[in-house]
Amino acid sequence: MARPDGRAADQLRPVTLSRKWSIHPEGSVLVEFGNTRVLCTASVTEGVPRWRKGSGLGWVTAEYSMLPRATNTRGDRESIKGKVGGRTHEISRLIGRSLRACIDLKALGENSIVLDCDVLQADGGTRTAAITGAYVALHDSVNWLADRKSLAGKVEKVMHRSIQAVSVGIVDGEPRLDLMYLEDVAAEVDMNVVCTGDGDFVEVQGTGENGVFRRDQMDALLDLGVLGCAELAAAQRKALAA
Repeated sequence: MARPDGRAADQLRPVTLSRKWSIHPEGSVLVEFGNTRVLCTASVTEGVPRWRKGSGLGWVTAEYSMLPRATNTRGDRESIKGKVGGRTHEISRLIGRSLRACIDLKALGENSIVLDCDVLQADGGTRTAAITGAYVALHDSVNWLADRKSLAGKVEKVMHRSIQAVSVGIVDGEPRLDLMYLEDVAAEVDMNVVCTGDGDFVEVQGTGENGVFRRDQMDALLDLGVLGCAELAAAQRKALAA
């Protein structure tokens, strides 16, 4: 079957990375994967969590949230509910883990960088768009530290690899890249792939939504994920060079 937006099975949605979207944070990026839009900001603060003090190491962490009407129907703010949901915790931790894989924490000194990823509009792939955009925001915040002589080393050594992520899945028996919402909810297999710019894996999350999946199907999805991440890495380099 044809995809809802007419793309080829191995084609990304249009991707846009708009840097310096917000004037206050040390790094900010509005990332768009088709109709999915996520604002990623990077905030630098002095000091590290209590358990990190005295280590000489910095810290990078992330928080993820979704605006009440980012989806088809309004969802209550988690602040009103009085607790953060399990899905939110899981995605926040995924973003933090992914971004810590690209940075030399020792070079930060005892400084922290918090990556806030807020979904403005959701049409599938919000966590992968957040990781891809947060990398660019993190890069800009590290440049900010370097400009103030607060970084132990050159930016290209401290940010020693790029990180990007994309969703893949099997819909109607076909492996597809970068699922939009209509495909995501119908997928037999759903997977998120986090890669480095060199094509190595940081994390892979895969689920058989309606049963099991075969090794050859998994290999096909991983190949699609690596292909998509390579294109996203190129988009990140272009954005950072602008």
